Order: sequence, then structure tokens, then C-alpha cells
Amino acid sequence: MIASLSGTLRVRDAGRVVIETAGVGYEVFIPLTTYYRLPSIGSPVYLDIRQIVREDALLLYGFSGSTEKRAFDLLLGVQHVGPKAALSILSVLSPEDLVKAISGEDIHRIDAVPGVGTKLAERIVRELRDKVANLKFGGEAHPAPAQTAAAQNGVGTIVDDAVSALVNLAYKPIEARRAVDSVIAENESADLETLIRKSLAVLLAEK
Repeated sequence: MIASLSGTLRVRDAGRVVIETAGVGYEVFIPLTTYYRLPSIGSPVYLDIRQIVREDALLLYGFSGSTEKRAFDLLLGVQHVGPKAALSILSVLSPEDLVKAISGEDIHRIDAVPGVGTKLAERIVRELRDKVANLKFGGEAHPAPAQTAAAQNGVGTIVDDAVSALVNLAYKPIEARRAVDSVIAENESADLETLIRKSLAVLLAEK
């Protein structure tokens, strides 16, 4: 069972990375909370891993810290919550925000996540209400240096990365671009995480 991966970052996308170690490239699916903290391509990287084996595939899910990994595991324990839905939830809500939403029975905050309806949000709150206290928060995540919207990251602009991240969450490209542009108009120096979070807030407010 693969529990962690350490190597060189070869591919860095909003929903996936490829980490090369010992000459082998491993494709790992990630939430946005991990994406924010990735270093630049070609840099050393370490991720906590949850390996899921299916009849037709062996899939790896990566996280910048053990708190995210535990939150992912808790979500997978809820009936009808698969890895894709769990990653979407953690892309919109940090583990801390997720715990607050569950503890406060804030159904709307959870069902606002793309692909998560009211019934599933209610199930998540009901089944995890007594379990979220087990999540311990710490400083195990190591954020990469923030980049501003005017900076280049070797793949495209931060604006393009933000739009790509939102499209990866099932928003339409035109919706994503409109939200990102509205945030940039107010704050041209926003870093990637701020840009995505504020753009998400714009899109969620429209629901």
C-alpha cells in the first residue's frame, strides 16, 4: 500500500500531478487545497497518499498534509460519497471549514459544492457529526511561495490556472472566466489561492 510519495514534480494541474521517483512517474489526483501548496515543476515534492484499488485500476489521491488525508477518508466513509466528490468538497472547503460546516449543521455550505446536492450534504452532516472531532489540525502542510496574478509559473498565467481549477470543479469555462475576471478587477495582486477562493465565492453566491 502506497502511503506517501516523494520525488520530482513533473506535471502540475489543478486536479492532478505526476511525481517522478526512481524513474517512474506516478499520477496522483489532488484537491485544490493541495494544488495551492505545490512547488514549481521540476522541484522536489512530498505528498501523503491514499491508494484505492479497483477491479480495473489502481488510483492514487494525494494531499499536502495528513489532516486533508483524514478528512478525505472520513468523507469516503459516507454512503454515496466517492473519491471524486470527496476531492470536490475538499477543493471548496478546507478541513477546518468542513468541520465547522458539519458541526454547525450548515447544509447549504456543503451542498453549494458542485456535484453535491442537498440530500448528500444532509447525509454527510448526519453521518460525520460525531466523527469530525477526531480531526486534529496542525502545521504539517508546507505552502509554496505565493504568486501574484501578474506572475508567470512556467505553464500559463495565474489567471489561466485559476480558470482551469474552477473548470476542474465542473464550472463552465465562461462562468469561471467571468468570476476570475471580476476578482482580478478588484485585486490585481491576488495570489493563486486568494484568486480561486474569491472566484469560488462569486460562483457560489450565484447559486
